[in-house]
Amino acid sequence: MNWINAIVQGVMLGGVYALFACGLSLMFGVMRTVNLSHGDLAVLGAFLVAVVAAAVGISPFFAVLLVLPVMGLVGVALQRGILSKALRTGEMSSMLATFGLAIVLQNVLLEIFSADSRSLDVGSLSTAGLQLGSSVSIPYLGVLTVAVAVALLGGLQLLLARTGIGRAIRATAADADTAELVGIDSRRVYAWAAAIAVATAGLAGAFFAMRSSFSPSMGPTQLLFAFEVVVIGGLGSLWGTLVGGMVLGVAQTVGAQVDPRFSIVAGHAVFLAVLAFRPQGLLGMRRSRT
Repeated sequence: MNWINAIVQGVMLGGVYALFACGLSLMFGVMRTVNLSHGDLAVLGAFLVAVVAAAVGISPFFAVLLVLPVMGLVGVALQRGILSKALRTGEMSSMLATFGLAIVLQNVLLEIFSADSRSLDVGSLSTAGLQLGSSVSIPYLGVLTVAVAVALLGGLQLLLARTGIGRAIRATAADADTAELVGIDSRRVYAWAAAIAVATAGLAGAFFAMRSSFSPSMGPTQLLFAFEVVVIGGLGSLWGTLVGGMVLGVAQTVGAQVDPRFSIVAGHAVFLAVLAFRPQGLLGMRRSRT
């Protein structure tokens, strides 16, 4: 039964990873833009939710609703202030620019909030769960996180497939110059994509902070996990992002069941195995060679 519980907890953890990777999947997998500050933006979202919840005296869940539009505006500012200029000189420039932004964000958050770890107080929800037998526990917060991840990724999939802005995003991702020729404002499209990506990063940071402690220095670790999820699931596949999050989460919890020191290593091992045997990802499409 302990193994069953490890898998259940891995699925719950996978929901958090899928949330972290959602915005990265959109920017990296669909828009082909590398944002190395993604993890630190998620941490920024967690701190903003904590500040709003404490200042207004409301639940973190309501604070998230107030913070998400702010994070969307941060995404627009990031795209128009940094990424749009960096992309003109190549992908490496965007990587360097966002790497510098990540360092700045970490140090600003460290200066304001110190290095102390903290968490978002969601009351009894943080420990409440459904007990099945003596060994299997299904946490309600974990179920909520997975439900939000499914709803978010499903909503983004519908957005890309069924709406005008979604078709514009896909057209711009395929060929921005050609998209401009048919009347699509690629600058606006990139701003929309960045707003969605950063807002979802803030949402992921908030849910992580509800289930675990967070600090200004945790961004790079979450960025690494998010990249692994996107690669495991398959570049450009939003449902693959959900599957990748579950696979990584289960690998880590099962690894911890074998030996607590093996938790993170097990996740990395699965990531390397996918790269070696299915480089397009579990749900990604193999590209034909020309």
